[in-house]
Amino acid sequence: MSLNREKYLTLVTLLEQLRSDATTTQIVAPELRRRVASLQQFFGQQIVPLADEDWRVQSYQTEMSKQLRLLEIDVMFLQGARQASTAQTRLQTISDRLTILIEYCDAILQPEAEGEK
Repeated sequence: MSLNREKYLTLVTLLEQLRSDATTTQIVAPELRRRVASLQQFFGQQIVPLADEDWRVQSYQTEMSKQLRLLEIDVMFLQGARQASTAQTRLQTISDRLTILIEYCDAILQPEAEGEK
């Protein structure tokens, strides 16, 4: 298994854990914010430096970077939510954004998986 593949799989695991925690437990906004910051740090340190000649992978990385920034904004909006219904809507938006990030990782990993068969 390539090191790049392992890093993307680790990112998927982190994203899935966060999505699960955000939707099934009463995670507090400051904790969610800390975990999103940790995700961004992992992405910046482990994923961004992966040099890839494939323009498709670079495009996904660019989109992932944008989604991570939007995720941070979503968490800030969640912190500002005063009503339970608003907070629930924000959590759903966060969950949807995490799903998009997972799908991007899966799309990057897919060609490698087919090439290994």
